[in-house]
Amino acid sequence: MAGRINDDDVKAVRDAVPIDAVVSEYLQLRNAGGGNLKGLCPFHDEKSPSFQVSPSKGLFHCFGCQEGGDTIAFVMKIDHLSFSETVERLAARAGITLRYEEGGYNPSAQRGERSRLVEAHRVAARYYVEQLASPEAEIGRAFLAERGFDQAAAEHFEVGYSPAGWDHLTRFLRGQGFSDRELIMSGLSQDGRRGPIDRFRGRLMWPIRDISGDVVGFGARRLREDDNGPKYLNTPETPIYKKSQVLYGVDLAKKEIAKSSRAVVVEGYTDVMACHLAGVTTAIATCGTAFGGDHIKILRRLLMDNGSARVIFTFDGDAAGQKAALRAFEDDQKFAAETYIAIAPDGMDPCELRLGKGDDAVRDLVEPRTPLFEFAIRQIVARYDLEVPAGRAAALDEAAPIVARIKNSASQHEVAVQLAGMLGILDTQFVVKRVAQLARWARDRGGRGPAQGPGPGGREPGGPGPSGAGQPPASRRGPSGPALYLRNPVFATERELLKLALQRPELVTPAFDAYETDEFTAPPYAAVRQCIDEAGGAEQGCDDVRDYLAKVRDAAPDDTVRKLVTELAVEVFRGKSIDELYAGQHLVQVRIRAVDRRIQDVTSSLTRLGNGGDPQQYAAVQNELWVLQQYGQTLRSNGAGAL
Repeated sequence: MAGRINDDDVKAVRDAVPIDAVVSEYLQLRNAGGGNLKGLCPFHDEKSPSFQVSPSKGLFHCFGCQEGGDTIAFVMKIDHLSFSETVERLAARAGITLRYEEGGYNPSAQRGERSRLVEAHRVAARYYVEQLASPEAEIGRAFLAERGFDQAAAEHFEVGYSPAGWDHLTRFLRGQGFSDRELIMSGLSQDGRRGPIDRFRGRLMWPIRDISGDVVGFGARRLREDDNGPKYLNTPETPIYKKSQVLYGVDLAKKEIAKSSRAVVVEGYTDVMACHLAGVTTAIATCGTAFGGDHIKILRRLLMDNGSARVIFTFDGDAAGQKAALRAFEDDQKFAAETYIAIAPDGMDPCELRLGKGDDAVRDLVEPRTPLFEFAIRQIVARYDLEVPAGRAAALDEAAPIVARIKNSASQHEVAVQLAGMLGILDTQFVVKRVAQLARWARDRGGRGPAQGPGPGGREPGGPGPSGAGQPPASRRGPSGPALYLRNPVFATERELLKLALQRPELVTPAFDAYETDEFTAPPYAAVRQCIDEAGGAEQGCDDVRDYLAKVRDAAPDDTVRKLVTELAVEVFRGKSIDELYAGQHLVQVRIRAVDRRIQDVTSSLTRLGNGGDPQQYAAVQNELWVLQQYGQTLRSNGAGAL
């Protein structure tokens, strides 16, 4: 096993890889003010962005679910990596060679399991690409050419070929230092009678990458008639590949999806290729499974669920395609984006359309869009005999709930009127009222708990959202506790002072470092004050705020306090001008309240001593009371100058 990674190297990795660059690979970020960025949290479902990133401090924090930390913590959680695996991945990205306290420099045998599996896939992808140029792969090159893909297209998408022999890749990867256990675990090999053999043989290969660009699996297309396997064979479920959690092409499409607030969902690898080559660079596809909830989460993070976001599904016009479209509509409410369907003429998929009618036809395919709910309604209505009252009533019973799920209330009313016309029901208001009633019932059910669907307008009832200057609603705060105190101005002042000490320490030093822990009356805030003290005081942050914040977080006694430190380090200030005057006001307010509390305690002691107590002790306490009262008056008169 590898030893402990050198602390200086961990710091170098943390400083070298900007947190906003890493986070933006997984979700869209936009300006949140105060130098911060915001986006939809990748760790819980939300409709309004409460996830904030502070590039200057190298920290992130979600005000909805309370997840937070630095670049390393983000990658650990989102990619389910260990600490060492995360540091190794980021170090490789930054070109930093890691040292270990035991065992010297990091050899390949010491790398984490996930890193090894990803590396095996990277090497395999390169091997398959090289094999596509071999004489044996002529059948694969012909397959691509027949579908309009030249060598440049194959290279752009890194399409490869797996040799038809039993163990060509397995032997190659063994030669690269991978063990049989790693090859089986990765899904690249499978058990044979005499040991591991290649899983993919004699097939055209598409590398499947996760959103960060790592190859985590492959899609393999059958080429020969004597191949008895399925038409498409995908990597099995592995520690790094979950087919319900990956979208083919998302690594290529993510920037344009975020930029244009639009995504096009197609059905296959060649369809993604055809769309991208035709200029529709927001196209992605599922990998051998139906489009579902985990895929929606990936897209929502990229789309930011703003009002102009669009998701266009392209399905074949056959019965299977129509069924897939209806299945997609079942998840429509999980999107705040509007969803549409595009079906090519003659039932062609995008690849066939590009081959037969050119790039313009592919671009045109995703422009004249039909709302997905409209398609679903028409499919339902078409199944009933509308010539008889019973048929019209049955169609209404099935279609009305679909209309009731339309997010926009104005559109909902308009479609209800259209539904009445489609069904031939003359009493339009009857249909409108029926839909409105169903929508109201759905909202009422949704209001009973977070497990229900979103409320009107696509926003979950009680869902998180910016409140004031970036403050999360008190009812949605996590286990750290301060939310309960935000309504109390005493605790709000303490919170603001701690934010200053963490974010702008130069404004509160050296005065802040003289404050005692008990001057912070909210226990969570007192714990943060103690962490700052153990990290060397706020003065440590004047030179290197990122290193200072890392030390404060490391000093936290548990995850609850650590999350609170991160939260305070990224939360925006309440004031408009954050300067020495603003800092002084909060220093004074916290100190005055501490003095007033001490005056109350001393007054109580004086009362007890006055009833037969020691005269000398009474005089000493009386003198302390006088000093405190004078200090309090000076603070109120002179402000920060009296500190």
